[in-house]
Amino acid sequence: MNILRPLSPHLPIYKPQLTSTFPISHRISGAFLATIVLFFYLLCLKIGWICFTYENFYQFFFYSSKLIPISVEITALALSYHLYHGVRHLLTDFWVPPPKRLK
Repeated sequence: MNILRPLSPHLPIYKPQLTSTFPISHRISGAFLATIVLFFYLLCLKIGWICFTYENFYQFFFYSSKLIPISVEITALALSYHLYHGVRHLLTDFWVPPPKRLK
């Protein structure tokens, strides 16, 4: 029994294709956006709107001010990718190719 043989011979020569990577990244961006929405929903349930009157809340935002623009940019990037890929997917689903001409 040869222990050093590869598990699957096609994996080292597999070339990733755009048609296989787009749906995977679409699902990853959707899961990220759903996590962000759930986090902010639970945050608003937990602390409510009265937290904006607390001084500690604003101190937290002051000390984490470097992380907020980065997280907003990452979320905007994920949202734009998810939106554009969803529209592209809908257009390709409803696009009907023209019939081929017979010679």
